[in-house]
Amino acid sequence: MKITRRKDCSHLAEFSPPLHPVITNILTSRGVYCNDQINKSFSQLSHWQSLRNIDTAANLMIEALRNQWFILIVGDFDVDGATSTALAIRVLTAMGARKVMYKVPNRFEHGYGLTPGLVDELPLDQLPDLIVTVDNGISSIAGVQRCKELGIRVLVTDHHLPGDQLPDADAIVNPNQKDCAFDNKSLAGVGVVFYLMLAVRHHLKLEKWFEQQGIAEPKLAHYLDLVAVGTVADVVPLTADNRILVQHGLVRIRTGNCCPGIIGLLEVAKRDSEYVDAGDLGFAVGPRLNAAGRLDDMSCGIECLLSDCKEASLQFAGQLDDLNRERKSLEFGMQQEAQETLDSLQLEGEHLPYGIVLYDPTWHPGVIGILASRIKDKYNRPVFVLADDDDVIVKGSGRSIGGLNIRDVLVEIAVEYPDMIAKFGGHAMAAGLSMPKQQVMDFGKAFDEVVKRHLDEAALVKELYSDGSLGATDLTLDFATLISEFGPWGQHFPEPLFDGQFEILEQRIVGQKHLKMVLSRGVNSTIDAIAFNVDLDVWPNENRYVDVLYKLTINRYRGVARPQLMVEALTPLKEKTQQ
Repeated sequence: MKITRRKDCSHLAEFSPPLHPVITNILTSRGVYCNDQINKSFSQLSHWQSLRNIDTAANLMIEALRNQWFILIVGDFDVDGATSTALAIRVLTAMGARKVMYKVPNRFEHGYGLTPGLVDELPLDQLPDLIVTVDNGISSIAGVQRCKELGIRVLVTDHHLPGDQLPDADAIVNPNQKDCAFDNKSLAGVGVVFYLMLAVRHHLKLEKWFEQQGIAEPKLAHYLDLVAVGTVADVVPLTADNRILVQHGLVRIRTGNCCPGIIGLLEVAKRDSEYVDAGDLGFAVGPRLNAAGRLDDMSCGIECLLSDCKEASLQFAGQLDDLNRERKSLEFGMQQEAQETLDSLQLEGEHLPYGIVLYDPTWHPGVIGILASRIKDKYNRPVFVLADDDDVIVKGSGRSIGGLNIRDVLVEIAVEYPDMIAKFGGHAMAAGLSMPKQQVMDFGKAFDEVVKRHLDEAALVKELYSDGSLGATDLTLDFATLISEFGPWGQHFPEPLFDGQFEILEQRIVGQKHLKMVLSRGVNSTIDAIAFNVDLDVWPNENRYVDVLYKLTINRYRGVARPQLMVEALTPLKEKTQQ
């Protein structure tokens, strides 16, 4: 592991009035230099008008509303798909649609997206007039074609990277399609749906639709809790637009003006909704919703987000919490088996592959993505984990590291070995595939070879970036609060990390493998610190000092708020080497 201090770019700052120098350095090192870039008002959002095909899509939706078509939302089995589905149904219903339903593919029965098999399950005597895909559809060539054969109109909303061929849909809204001028290419699927609904509402207002129907014009800001959850959980870059959407969603959750299901999920996760932040959405709400799609059916998650009844929402949240516990148990067993395999291969030195591929026919295909992420984090290598889909096909889930587009790797493999991969798709950092079982060994070799072309040894050394050292006077509740106010923090806009040396006053293991410490930076300067999943062969440690890479956070316990160091890395020291 390598720890590098971020370059000081504070000389580029144009904030007026000037900000705290540490905050200035944090923001400028992340490409934020002026007041407009930290302004989180709606006026700063990119306009929906620049999305390609947005007017065509909005007019198609308005035609559906005028004629009260049967609209079917086809979602995805992850959090982005669930929040996109719930958002579309809630807003369309508020706009006057009387028959809006959803169908979400089952990971194990249908696979991803709008497939011909999923379409053929629809009753022929109750076919929808319009299918709207959310968080999928850009690669559903055959599925859209099947819809056309049955006379079903299709509106695709997606954010995934398009292939060379696009589906023959009636309209496609995707900021990543060719010739789309929309600035924010990093919208999550739920963000694309939100922007589409902004356009639909605009056109309906021009037609005086809401007055004619005698219904209130929906305030789309009221649905940003869903947008925030989907955006954070899908780990898309927190660009300026996405930070605005997430921030306003967090405000709604903190004030209780959100879906009861989100409050229920926070409650079962033992998180206080009044102080929720982006990390809570990513590590508490997201995994519980995802568990439904991984192990069972995402319908439970969608119903949790659609319910307006507090008691019913809490019941759904409890079911999702149970599924998440089951997922954790499965994941733990798979991690142990994966580690045994890796240990047996003696992966060190010249034997350590650039790209790691693991396969076990008994692994649960709904959990392989999480396992790939865990192994990637430990070894700092791109990873694919494979499991049986049926007797002849295996499914794979991949995760990448910075500097490598894993979907591009799959494109190269598909070109060089045309019969190896049956189908694939995904993002730069995450991808999925299906392949014949007999190709597994060859895929492992091909993946390593292609990754090796794009990454040098330096890229495989895990690098963590520090925003510098904090003085004892900044290790306070006030400064921790100030840092949080310049969030939300997340992907490509990372939460600040600091480094420094501390004296260890107290240390003990809690929860079997977590290290709780009391640290000091000098006279009358003490602060609590917590390090998760430490090496029990090293900690507790007899050395007096410790070198720490940490986040300055707020620990709230029994109504009392205190500053706390959330430790990312720590090294014991016999003596202090810094002043």
